[in-house]
Amino acid sequence: MDNEFVKVPEKDKTLSPGKLFYNWFAANIGIMGFVYGAIIVSYHLSFWQSVMAALIGALTFAIPGWVAMIGQREGVTTFKMSRATFGTHGNKIPNFMAWLNMVGWLAVNVITGTLLFSAMLKTIHVPQTGFTKFICLVVFAGLVFLLGIFKEDTLAKIQTWLSWIFGGLTLVMLIMFLMNANWGEAFAMKPGSWVTGWLPAVAFIAAGSSISWSMAAADWGAYVHPNTKPSATFWNTTLGAATPLFILMAGGVLLSTISPSLASASDPYQVMYGVIPGWFGFLYFLVAAGGIIPQCLVSFRSARINLSTIGIEVSQKTSLILHAVIIILISIYVLFISGDFLSNFELFLNFLGICLASWVAIFLVDSVIYRKNGYDVKLMEPNSSVHYNWPGIISWIIATIFGFLFTSNAAYRGPFAHGIFENNSSLAVFVSGIAAIIVMFIKSSDKQED
Repeated sequence: MDNEFVKVPEKDKTLSPGKLFYNWFAANIGIMGFVYGAIIVSYHLSFWQSVMAALIGALTFAIPGWVAMIGQREGVTTFKMSRATFGTHGNKIPNFMAWLNMVGWLAVNVITGTLLFSAMLKTIHVPQTGFTKFICLVVFAGLVFLLGIFKEDTLAKIQTWLSWIFGGLTLVMLIMFLMNANWGEAFAMKPGSWVTGWLPAVAFIAAGSSISWSMAAADWGAYVHPNTKPSATFWNTTLGAATPLFILMAGGVLLSTISPSLASASDPYQVMYGVIPGWFGFLYFLVAAGGIIPQCLVSFRSARINLSTIGIEVSQKTSLILHAVIIILISIYVLFISGDFLSNFELFLNFLGICLASWVAIFLVDSVIYRKNGYDVKLMEPNSSVHYNWPGIISWIIATIFGFLFTSNAAYRGPFAHGIFENNSSLAVFVSGIAAIIVMFIKSSDKQED
């Protein structure tokens, strides 16, 4: 099989560093950044500890930056390279995790869009009932499916304009927060523990942003122009994503001094509605919800690709219906049965973060140890003779188990979730990643001795 079936054709490598920066910037300018900032404060940190956690958490996008740099070097997308790490059959493990990640974030986006529409209706004094929230779900989901007829180029243009408009409105909103923030309360916030407070906050941000995005980093990196310096790919990926995320989280930290209930609210957007003028809220929530729709459509198509790489071939129509049913059911559960968006969101990030942290750690360590001279194209072909790369698979299993042994959340408590790990489920994400690195190096030492 020729390289063209594995590597991105040279004619398609047209992504410039500036375009790469914008792609990552647009993907991380979502309204959830404000909520992330308020959640950081809920770890009982001081103002400066919270800001530092936001900064370091945002800079963990150096992980996707590294993955993107490898993708540019090889000219290969993420899960084709992952075949070398896990084997063609073993690669179905990260493929399946990527699918779960995609479906989970699709559900989060649909729920977020529904809550934004609901908050928007409140600005024009529409009564907030279960029925109106259901109508919002139907309207938002219907728009997503209806706009599915648009082509990728059209969606990209829509998202570009919405990103610029949303960015401008967000800047206005940040100015409002700066003017209305309770600065005395912010600077009076008592310092918390660096180990049981600050570190879990950073882990939470990483699990909800950079670690999840690592699975898509090489997909963009592989399309970067060949003459681009690898360092440019790294920094434009890292800072393109980290910049808007940090600014939004810092705004969320300030917002928490105005509305302390934001981090624990079942519907955070209704809380946000209470601190901004109604006329501005209508426009802001409308644009924020509209900006989510193109992301949902792109994610629907990516989910189908993930199913295909696992070995499940379905048509575009069947894929849309299948994923729509799953996501609508999840949305109904969170919105009308559980009724607590943030708690379910944190559970989702905790469980998936453990699995993904071990995956990306293994992928990067494998690249350092075994791929110094580049990837063997034959290992990345779909009909490769290496079906299972056991060092990678075993390392992933062990690291993931370690992560679950130390996690503690509302749904599950591991046997070792004591001391600093008690009620700090985010730390299990770090445990999983560190365990993966250690096991991979042990496996490589054994192989060298043999």
